[in-house]
Amino acid sequence: MTKRRVLVFPAGTEIGLEIFQALKYCKEVDLFGAGQDISNHARFVYPEYHLLPSIHEPGWVDALIELCQSLRIDYIFPAYDDIIIALSREADRLPAKIISSPPSACEITRSKSDTYRALSGKIRTPRLYASKEAVRSYPVFVKPDRGQGSFGITRADNEEQLIKALQSICDPIICEYLPGEEYTVDCFSDRERGVLFAGARSRRRIRNGISVNTLTEALPEAEEMANIIGRELGLRGAWFFQLKRAQDGQLALLEVAPRIAGTMATHRVSGINFPLLSIFEEERLPLSVRPIDGIVELDRALGNRYRHSIRFSTLYIDLDDTLLANGRVNILAMKLLFQCINNGKKIVLLSRHRSDLNQTLTRHRLSGLFDEIIHLGETEKKSSHIKQGDAIFVDDSFAERMDVSEHCNIPTFDCSMIELLTEQAESLNGDGE
Repeated sequence: MTKRRVLVFPAGTEIGLEIFQALKYCKEVDLFGAGQDISNHARFVYPEYHLLPSIHEPGWVDALIELCQSLRIDYIFPAYDDIIIALSREADRLPAKIISSPPSACEITRSKSDTYRALSGKIRTPRLYASKEAVRSYPVFVKPDRGQGSFGITRADNEEQLIKALQSICDPIICEYLPGEEYTVDCFSDRERGVLFAGARSRRRIRNGISVNTLTEALPEAEEMANIIGRELGLRGAWFFQLKRAQDGQLALLEVAPRIAGTMATHRVSGINFPLLSIFEEERLPLSVRPIDGIVELDRALGNRYRHSIRFSTLYIDLDDTLLANGRVNILAMKLLFQCINNGKKIVLLSRHRSDLNQTLTRHRLSGLFDEIIHLGETEKKSSHIKQGDAIFVDDSFAERMDVSEHCNIPTFDCSMIELLTEQAESLNGDGE
């Protein structure tokens, strides 16, 4: 099987990070990230991160062409709204295919007012006011015509607030106030068969325009709207739209986006791998979707990922209160073990376990993981069994760690420190260490 070589640009957006999560274990894909030379999370997760100028800088297309040629890229996933338009306009020059809807759909959906005009009379869209003089009652919403999510949206409760909002927002539109619940509908369309999946989720908590708590919902009227939107705009592959309930309880359209959504993971974990399906749709492969039944709630929070300079060939690790805690296997410690196994590092178990050690390891399915097992006596020091100078030591005991640090001069870790070794940049030194 020939793997598809896929470039995500810009890789550091929430969109780019969701594409990575969806494709990182897919045998059909080799993933590459690209973006500006700025601090972003893509540098910590993508195996390769390549520098490209902003689309607002001269020469960006030539730089992208050169990168695609050097990496033999088959597909480009645009991971930001403005880049969808920029890439679609340069599609004929690029040596790789863009995974997105047709250019006409991308152009329409980049403008909320154009989207509302295209769908007016077919689904409920918010009332637009041509000017502040046309507003007869408040509140109203003022938003950028070419914005995304909830960025730049301002509620105006009177004329003074409306004037201020119109002066502060670039390319503003004045919309009907929609006071009710807000939803995102994640969709996947085949260009010939239409919408194959439309799953709604409520946007229960939002930060910086991103839904950080979302819950899948049965919303039959949204599925009908998806079919109309997809057909009228000619959307294909992954896309989504957002809705909000109006004063009368009806669902009204907020926006449509022909791309992956950062929180599409809510439906991905139910079996809809939107990026992979989008590649297959581009290749016109036979498609079917069979999501797992049930409600999914996703809650997002800041996570940690690290870079460090620690190099080691051998891991020495304790059993009680380290690999096993409160009678249960420590999952993070197990992740460290298998990371060492994958990278060819030696694993030595150092334990004073008072029961039958082999029986305990068997009971917890830990047998066969260690290159060496040293079962110490009650008074033996663990430091006396550590021979390698390029080793690390993991133990819950402060006294044990201090003894090993002083006598062996190697890095020591307690359980709260293990994430430094596991949650790290995959491309740090080429072997995942």
